[in-house]
Amino acid sequence: MRERLTDALYGLGWGTVKRLPEPVATRLGRGIADAAWKQRGKGVLRLEANLARVVPDASPARLAQLSRAGMRSYMRYWMESFRLPVWSRDRIRTGFAPEGLHHLQEALASGRGVVIALPHMGNYDLAGAWVTARLGVPFTTVAERLKPETLYDRFVAYREGLGMEVLPHAGGSAFGTLARRLRSGGLVCLVADRDLSSSGIEVSFFGEAAKMPAGPAMLAVQTGAVLLPVTLWYDRSPVMRGRIYAPIEVPEGGSRAEKAAAMTQQVADAFAAGIAEHPQDWHMLQRLWLADLEPRPSRPRPSESSGTEKP
Repeated sequence: MRERLTDALYGLGWGTVKRLPEPVATRLGRGIADAAWKQRGKGVLRLEANLARVVPDASPARLAQLSRAGMRSYMRYWMESFRLPVWSRDRIRTGFAPEGLHHLQEALASGRGVVIALPHMGNYDLAGAWVTARLGVPFTTVAERLKPETLYDRFVAYREGLGMEVLPHAGGSAFGTLARRLRSGGLVCLVADRDLSSSGIEVSFFGEAAKMPAGPAMLAVQTGAVLLPVTLWYDRSPVMRGRIYAPIEVPEGGSRAEKAAAMTQQVADAFAAGIAEHPQDWHMLQRLWLADLEPRPSRPRPSESSGTEKP
């Protein structure tokens, strides 16, 4: 019953919010965010606990301020996502302004294939739609399996409508397809700051141990693709901002696992830099650091764990 209700609510969002004038949708999103923040539910409390690691010297009042801004940013993501299917191509082209675009353009021109790794920041669906609308480049991504299946189908249809190829995250089954796309010079985009497979790579993240997906780095190691970290954030304008970081090179020495570990740590460092600058736009309402996680059974073949993302 709960799953059917969730599916119906998302369907209502896509069916109703996209028809609202943009200022109305913006006000609605802010109102929902503020109401959720005032309820002090598990998600808000977890967001504040995560932000306390990002901004360790923040006072309780500052953390509350950041979490409220974080919920508003999170709801902006959802309001934009519900409305993206009716945005014009011009609106999408002007809706994102990344710094360091030359890194992506040069990587695509190299023909080696490109892996973009992102954290849960800003609106990566908008960034992906911008890539297809502005650069004319299709890409492949991975989505977490959701229940009920109809809800997962909604998200797949939504993202495919924006020009993405969407593969289900199911262990290592997507890895081979992603590798083939990269070997043919394609673009792969993976949200990669939270490992859902129990087979990720341990990194130091804001001074504490966490695990991040092995997929982005392993794909670069095995295929020779260019690995580019990207962070996203909002300012007070309707335009989302972003930064494309310099390529993370494959180390010359060491085993594949050692190379992937070193590269994943560099991805984590880039994420940390972007999150520290814009903590309110990091939408991490789940447990992330190992100290916060309950033990989970390990899964085999960590080399084939790909990046995952929230819906």
